[in-house]
Formats: sequence, structure tokens, C-alpha cells
Amino acid sequence: MIIGVLKEQAPETRVSLVPEVVAAFVKMNVAVWVEQGAGDTAFYSDQLFISSGALIKTAQEIRSSADIVLTIQASNVGEVKPGAVVMGVYQPLFCPGQMQKWAGKGYTVFSLDTIPRTTRAQSMDVLSSQANIAGYKAVLLAASSYSRYFPMFMTAAGSIPPAKVMILGAGVAGLQAIATAKRLGGVVEVFDTRPAVKEEVMSLGAKFIEVEGAADASKAGGYAVEQSEDFQRKQREKIHEHARKSDIIITTAQIPGKKAPILITKAMIEDMRPGSIIVDIASVTGGNTDLTENDKTVMHNGVSIIGNSALAATTPADASKLYSKNVLNFTKLIIDKEGGLNLNFADDIVKGTCIAHDKNIVNDRVLSLIPQQTLA
Repeated sequence: MIIGVLKEQAPETRVSLVPEVVAAFVKMNVAVWVEQGAGDTAFYSDQLFISSGALIKTAQEIRSSADIVLTIQASNVGEVKPGAVVMGVYQPLFCPGQMQKWAGKGYTVFSLDTIPRTTRAQSMDVLSSQANIAGYKAVLLAASSYSRYFPMFMTAAGSIPPAKVMILGAGVAGLQAIATAKRLGGVVEVFDTRPAVKEEVMSLGAKFIEVEGAADASKAGGYAVEQSEDFQRKQREKIHEHARKSDIIITTAQIPGKKAPILITKAMIEDMRPGSIIVDIASVTGGNTDLTENDKTVMHNGVSIIGNSALAATTPADASKLYSKNVLNFTKLIIDKEGGLNLNFADDIVKGTCIAHDKNIVNDRVLSLIPQQTLA
């Protein structure tokens, strides 16, 4: 069997496999073909891939011959051979039409951002591994953009108070953002709709902002859920109260398959101190503020709103290393002992991650988003 790694197109800088993971696949009797230059932007040279047992091939050779084609972004897949497996982070709930096209061409599609968030799947969870980096880089981006110090300084010239940091969302990205902001000397408070995360937040030295009446998220697989209008009103009031005192706000809240919830309104931004910074890492799904624009920095009343959902790609070497380990751990579920393809749909992780197979959409949520007349 052949696994093919395609080169990502700018602005993506990561690569689906790194050399040490290529070596692991080779030991499993799997041939690995890597497109020339695929690892350059992540600082993995073709020579490193060759030393690990890979063959350097053209994109056309990979697309026409590989049994599994790896590409992080959907836009890089192109035309692969019918029956091939394509695997990446495709956000299928936001592009069901693309999933249907691939199904029609006979591709088996695995979107790794839909891996069930279970204990057994933790080592395959690309959202978590990449969100960890994003939370870390969001705080560093805020610190480098902020017009003042992060920590408290006491000098002969006077004292500087520490930055007040509010983090919205205490998932993987939010927790890493808390830890990073604390290491930099900020005073941190955190809002999350899930009361269960309060203990984790406090263990990192941050204050937890509580709002009563949140919908139960215990069965949402680690994701946020939509809240009632009454809760959202109380939430806005509480966040507004704290936002006006914040110097830095990091927003991370997303709901799978839906537009990101608006947590910071224009009115809240206008109440913030000039020079304050908002880093919105939910910008790719609309953002958590009224003014967020993806891949842009918007200045409003002296407040900078930085929309960036691709922060993991700013540390491409480590991001690629973690991502490729996730790919390896997942792919082991569909490879037999001889190195052949074995699509075991009896496995709940394999089934839960598959979007299309045998010319059909097999994910119920994606299927529900496709107009019925196009399925006839």
C-alpha cells in the first residue's frame, strides 16, 4: 500500500507527515511517497524524508497511484484515483457540497476534525493537538501587539500594573492560553459555559467567571453547545462587566457545524481601554466578536481585534510533528498487519471519522446538510 503526502498551498505551512512518522509507516510495510518540497515550509527537507525511507514523487504520481492521500486542507486534494482514501482536516459540516463531490468520485473521505472525543481517541485528536499550540500562540501574539507590559514591574521610575487578561472558552486552547498568560505575568480570568471546567481553570491560577443557568454540555463530546436566550443575555451582561476592565481578551469559543457565537459585541469593544487587544481564534467560523474579520486585524476605537484561526501554522515544525502523530495513530486503525488497507467500520472511531465511502455520504450530520434533490 502507498501513502502519499501532498505539498500544502500557501498560507498553510504544515505538512501531514514528518520524517520520524514516515519511518514508523515504513516499519509497518507501508510505502510512503512525499511530494517534492512538501516539508520545506515546516523545515523538513526532502533529504530527511528520503533518509526516513520515503520516496520523493510528483503531485501527479501521488494522486494517480497512492491508496491514501494526505493533505491537511481540502483545497489541496485535487483529482486522486477512484477508490482512494483522502484524509485531512476538511470541516465537512461547512462544505457538504465538496464532500458530496468527493463521494461521487468514489473517494473514501476521513476528516480528522470529526474524530469522536473519547478517551481511546485522544492520541488521534488533531483539534486538541493543534488547539494547544493556538492557545499558546494567541497569548504571545497578544503580548507582542500590546502597547504595555504583561507582567507587573516595580522600578525606580515607577510601578507598572500587570495586564488583565480575559479568556473566553476553557477548552484545550483556552487552558493553554491561561497557562501561557500566567507565565507571562498576567492576571487572568476565564469564562466558559461549562461549570465542570472551573476546577481546571482555578488549578492554573485563574479566576472563573460564573453565569448561572448554562445548558448541559456533558454529552457534547467536549464541545460547547448552544445556550438559551435568557442565558445568553446574562452571559453578555457578565462578559461586558469584565471586558471593560480587560487589557487582553482571547476568544476561543466554537460550536461544530455552526457559526461561532458572538461573545464580544461592538458596544463592549467601545467600552474597552484604547490600546487593548482581542485575539479571536474562532475567526474562521465567523469569530466571537461583532467586528472580527478572518486573517485580518481590525482597529476600532483604539482596540485591535486580531482574527486568526491559523495560529498552529505559525509553529509549523512542532505543529506538523503533533499532527502527523495523530495521523499515524488513526491510520493504524485502517491498516492490517501486512501493511494493507483494512477499512474496519466496526470500529467506532473509524466509523465516526468517515464522511464518504462507496460513493455515498455516510456521516449523518453532513448528509442532513445536503438538499435531498441532489441525492436522488
